[in-house]
Amino acid sequence: MNLNFTYIDIIGFAGQGLFFSRFLFQILLSEKQKKVVTPSVFWKLSLLASVIFFVYGYLREDFSIMMGQSLTYFIYIRNLQLQKEWQKMHKLFQWFLLLFPVMIVIYAYNNNVYDLDKLLRNENIPFWLLMLGIVAQLVFIFRFVFQWLSSEKKKRSHLPLGFWAISLTGSIMILTYAIIREDKVLFLAHSIGMFVYMRNIYLLRKQKNEVS
Repeated sequence: MNLNFTYIDIIGFAGQGLFFSRFLFQILLSEKQKKVVTPSVFWKLSLLASVIFFVYGYLREDFSIMMGQSLTYFIYIRNLQLQKEWQKMHKLFQWFLLLFPVMIVIYAYNNNVYDLDKLLRNENIPFWLLMLGIVAQLVFIFRFVFQWLSSEKKKRSHLPLGFWAISLTGSIMILTYAIIREDKVLFLAHSIGMFVYMRNIYLLRKQKNEVS
């Protein structure tokens, strides 16, 4: 794996740094309260990181990354709504956040007529590897679909056991993709993230045993 860093890597590390910081806040608060909690800052950092990492995926010409960020963005917003944090934001800022990914997509796909074809037929990524990346991202994305459905059912934002189990499974798949793709950003992020997922699984199981 090439250890030389480019400006694209820096953008990627900035996005992953924010993704990691959301889990850092979450796990520290969870450890303090001896149970798994979901602070609003988790979703705020998720939104900011998603925008940055979408740009990283575009610069890397990696469709699987861009797809992943596009599909989870509005779940972050919905969780802020469930926590009554979205309503506290200024209306103009709300509209900016809602329209920003749309503007990014319009720019990405219309600034050059062959951009989409270039992303899906990147000669640096074999088709089988692209499919591995897409499937891995879909599994990783599904954790937030699972979390969203569970939160809607309970009428409150929370991170259930299934969220962490799916996170761990998806992370292992993306880590495999990152090693083959020689993606330093994904490799480092998911190597660290796996420990956070396992720790939350432990806390939830411990919490469940104490209740029963």
